[in-house]
Amino acid sequence: MGCNQGNKFRRGIKRPTHMNRRSFIWKGLLALGGFLSGYGGLGSVPAGAASLTGRCTGGRNRRSRMALIIDDIGQSRARARQFLDLDVVLTFSILPHLPYSDQLAREMHGIGYEVMLHQPMEPYSAACDPGPGALFVGDGSRRIARVMEGNIRTLPQAVGVNNHMGSRFTESAEDIGAALKIVKKNGLFFVDSCTTNHSKARAMARSFDIPALSRRVFLDNVREESAVLRELYRVKRHALRKGRVVAIGHPFPETARAIRRFAMDADNTDIRLVSVSGLMQSP
Repeated sequence: MGCNQGNKFRRGIKRPTHMNRRSFIWKGLLALGGFLSGYGGLGSVPAGAASLTGRCTGGRNRRSRMALIIDDIGQSRARARQFLDLDVVLTFSILPHLPYSDQLAREMHGIGYEVMLHQPMEPYSAACDPGPGALFVGDGSRRIARVMEGNIRTLPQAVGVNNHMGSRFTESAEDIGAALKIVKKNGLFFVDSCTTNHSKARAMARSFDIPALSRRVFLDNVREESAVLRELYRVKRHALRKGRVVAIGHPFPETARAIRRFAMDADNTDIRLVSVSGLMQSP
C-alpha cells in the first residue's frame, strides 16, 4: 500500500538483522535503547520508536507512548492483511494451532512486526471455548508446561505472551504461576489482558522478575468505527497522563479503519506508537 506522506506514524526504513529475540528481551532490551521501540511491516521496519504523526518535542511528550496489540490472529489471512496494510507500528498476538498461525507469524516477523503468543486460558463461561492449546484450572504443572512449551514451539518468533480469555485461569495463583514459569523459562515478557478484575497474572509475573504490563483498554467492545476511534483517543489521553499504555484490539474491519483514521490525524504529534517491548523500556 502506498503511504500518504502526511502519515508519520509509519515505520522507518531499516530492516533489523536476525537474532535470538527472546534472549534480546532479557539481556539487551534496556541496553539497546530504541532499537525495538516499534515495528512496522510490508518491507520495512521502524528505526527506533516511531512517532504517529511526527517528531515529539518536550520532555513529557517524548515519554508518552502507546502500544496496540491486535489479538486473535491466525484464523484469517484477509483479516490480518487489513492491519499489515495500515503501515503503522503494531504488535500481533497469534493464537496457536489455527490454520494460518504459523504462516502469519513467519510473515509478520519476517517484515519486522513484533509477534506474541496469544495463550488460550480457561474463562468462567463454559459456553466460551478458548480453542486449541488451552490451559485449564487444575491441569497441573506438568500438563501446563507441556501445553505451553508446545504452543511456544509452534510460534518461535514470539517474544511475549498474553492471555486469550482466561478469566478463571488468571485468578488461580497456582495455575497462572505454573504458566508464568514457562514464560520465564523461555525468556518472554507477559501482558495481562485483564479479562477479570481479579487477575493475579501481572503481580505474579513481576514477582518472578518477568517484564510485564497490563492491558488498559479494549478498543472494540463496540464494533463500530466511530466507537473504536473514540477508544483510541481515550488511550492517547491516558498515555499523555501516565506516560505509557497498552490497548488491545481484534482483527475487525472497523478496528483497522479506526486505526487508519487515528494514524492520519495530524494533531497526534504528542504521542508515539511503539511495540510492546518498546513500551517496557525506560523513557
